[in-house]
Amino acid sequence: MSENNRKAHLNVFLRATGHHAGAWRHADSKPELELDIEYLAQLAQLAERGKLDSVFLADGYAGGGSKLEPFTLLSALASVTKHIGLIATVGTVYNEPFHVARQFASLDHISGGRAGWNIVTGAGSAAHNFGLDEHPEHAQRYETGEEFVEVVKQLWDSWEDDALIYDKKNGRLTEQGKVHEINFNGHTYSVKGPLNIPRPPQGYPVLVQAGSSEAGKELAAKTAEVIFTAQQTFEAGREFYTDVKSRLAKYGRTADELVILPGLAPIVADTEAEARDIEAELHAYVDTKRALRNLSERFTVDLSDYDLDDPVPLDKAKPSEEFNGIRSRQEAVLDPARRDESFTIRQLLYRNNGGHGHITFTGSVLQTADFIEKWIRNYAADGFNILPQLVPTGLEAFIDKVIPELQNRGLFRTEYEGATLRESLGLKRPANVRHLQRQ
Repeated sequence: MSENNRKAHLNVFLRATGHHAGAWRHADSKPELELDIEYLAQLAQLAERGKLDSVFLADGYAGGGSKLEPFTLLSALASVTKHIGLIATVGTVYNEPFHVARQFASLDHISGGRAGWNIVTGAGSAAHNFGLDEHPEHAQRYETGEEFVEVVKQLWDSWEDDALIYDKKNGRLTEQGKVHEINFNGHTYSVKGPLNIPRPPQGYPVLVQAGSSEAGKELAAKTAEVIFTAQQTFEAGREFYTDVKSRLAKYGRTADELVILPGLAPIVADTEAEARDIEAELHAYVDTKRALRNLSERFTVDLSDYDLDDPVPLDKAKPSEEFNGIRSRQEAVLDPARRDESFTIRQLLYRNNGGHGHITFTGSVLQTADFIEKWIRNYAADGFNILPQLVPTGLEAFIDKVIPELQNRGLFRTEYEGATLRESLGLKRPANVRHLQRQ
């Protein structure tokens, strides 16, 4: 697509109170409604009013907090929306391919073709909830995860698109020979099939990946259709965009078959001064000692031993190869300090407070639109995964003020392009592998 015709794709990372660590204490937030389906439905409908591509739910299997299970919630949201995509995070380490294939096929049928799967390998803290002593190593997780996704895709393809014929006269529900066993036997998984639900309306729900490590970038180039990433500077964004897009050709793919969406955590107001006031108030609600402890997980030294205005002690940071968590997030958090020697612990802390590893931006409506336009026009992103720092008011400001400005600039749709998430993202519906093999 030419520079003048490029349009942004925008997903919203749905969180009931917002993504700033202090948001839940703000007078405008509603933490008591984080399990309230009517409130969550209003947020999804607000995003759909803004013509956003999709809503996205993070998920995990450990820790405190309270949030609804994503398939349950997204199925409910499907019934009160018509166009917006519904993306759930589901890990490969602590699940089985058959379950995941069936759940996403069900969501895609329920929503009329609006499901997406954010593929992750799972967080290490969940191991003890599944009878394991420790989280599998990074390389093993990616190798197993790639096989997991392949099994799921084969299960979706175990039904050809025209397998259901409903022939009442002859008593045939399905066409003989168009529902297949997959008989998959790999290093980790052995699955006979077929799936016990017909092929999803989109063929496959949109495949999303969040990893940006070396292994993650290669897997994204091979299999992902959308990648959620976490570059915090324009320069890092352009480098990542060019790197990943350049890997597609060896897998027979073109640049428009992968949509790259960095996370963007905005605070938006009519003026920059008003936005800065909101930012300062949110930072004031954060327990700094606790936030420093959380940030210190990226280091081998306790950051509370330093003054907040000291430079970030990069020499103490764990090498990424020794980090068995989300390596790409560790790299994203540290990248601004690596690019600017004067970057302080306070700046790092505030960025982490506001976007937990994603780009934070505070400014006016016009400044926010300028920021988005710069990244889109200069091929640093295909759009953004929006993480409003304060909800609902921050999401409302983005939908009601930033979206119209982007539309005025020709940078965002004014109507949905079709009925499915694939159509919104400009992605092709995958052909059924079993059908192609029979031709």
